[in-house]
Amino acid sequence: MSGKTHTGGCQCGAVRYRIEGETFLPHTCHCRMCQKASGNYFMALASVDKADFIVTRGTISWFRSSGPSRRGFCANCGTPLLYEQLTRANTNVALGSLDDPLRIRPAYQFGAESRIPFLCEILSIPATVSMDDPEEDGVKLAEVASTNHQHPDHDTPVWPVEGKP
Repeated sequence: MSGKTHTGGCQCGAVRYRIEGETFLPHTCHCRMCQKASGNYFMALASVDKADFIVTRGTISWFRSSGPSRRGFCANCGTPLLYEQLTRANTNVALGSLDDPLRIRPAYQFGAESRIPFLCEILSIPATVSMDDPEEDGVKLAEVASTNHQHPDHDTPVWPVEGKP
């Protein structure tokens, strides 16, 4: 689907990666295993040849979710990053872990037998933007923003960098 380079990583920035090859089969998977692995109703993934997926920072941790498959994640913050069948030459990247998740749009759906029946209705529920509620459960959103530990959606230097604090 895309021959452009993609970058991404986990929420805390301990694991960063780059995709240098073509991504293919962008999809959402609704199977129960993907629901559990993502902690959500489905998981959005795209395939890439394993040789084109390069870890640029940190180490991916693995959970063997079944005999033929494993799932890669950050051991520090728990962000799901990969799903792969061990005998295949490709891996599947979690699209939400991309720095720009809008660049790859799912075109397929798998695991429909486990799809949540009210999933399509969710988008019709009234919505607000994050900063519309200045205080939620006694926590001020400004305080959350000022103490945010989430890694930015771009590569950053690994500290210490020579000549930098």
